[in-house]
Amino acid sequence: MTTIAILGAGVMGSTLVAALIRAGHDPADIVVSDRSSGRSRELAEQHGVRSAPAHEATAVADTVVIAVKPQDMAALLNQIHGAVRPHTLVISLAAGISTDYLERRLPEGTGVVRAMPNTPALVDQGMTAISSGRHCTPELLARAEGLLRSVGRVIALDERHQDAVTAISGSGPAYIFYVVEAMIEAGVLLGLPRQTATELVVQTLYGAATMIRETGEHPTVLREQVSSPGGTSVAAIRALEDHKVRAAFLTAMEAAARRSAELAGGE
Repeated sequence: MTTIAILGAGVMGSTLVAALIRAGHDPADIVVSDRSSGRSRELAEQHGVRSAPAHEATAVADTVVIAVKPQDMAALLNQIHGAVRPHTLVISLAAGISTDYLERRLPEGTGVVRAMPNTPALVDQGMTAISSGRHCTPELLARAEGLLRSVGRVIALDERHQDAVTAISGSGPAYIFYVVEAMIEAGVLLGLPRQTATELVVQTLYGAATMIRETGEHPTVLREQVSSPGGTSVAAIRALEDHKVRAAFLTAMEAAARRSAELAGGE
């Protein structure tokens, strides 16, 4: 049976612990660790998993998931270096940390996977992109994919695309929440109670996303189906185009990708 160590008991670490248990993993096979021992003990009591210092958790694990902030990565890798066993899979969820960075700070030959999840993992609807390091076998990559599928969908791609992934899906929920917030405010401006506006917007968003996934139609086709000639939707789209909203989204995501590359450059 595979033992999984999750180093970092923040939002993503605790989300993964809960999701793994929902997916059928035995709590006894999961060990959590956090810089705050109180936080790791709290998570252990909540889910029935084990708690241990990072090096001890790593020493008993076949799979080590690192879910700490990028600025805490170097110290943690130094702490666990001597505890990583041969054939251990190490999965990093830290933004901007490359597989090369990890491989240079772990025992030679360690199989490493870089993963970029997003916050909908909290409700098992995450989107995670994974990239394998030089020593990661197909079997280890498949293990990483299976583990991360417990919080949503997973795609494997070349690591050179990770900055784009960060800009699109990693940061993507923030853009969606921003748009939803604006639509709710518009509803209030037009005289709707805030609760009513919120329900209308959220269900519309959910329904539109479901249509895209289930119909397989291009978003342009679906938009045109709503946009009757001379109608309200066309008037609204025209206003969005006049304000260059499409261009603003492109510029925003380019900025996010640039920032991701800058963070990686600070390794």
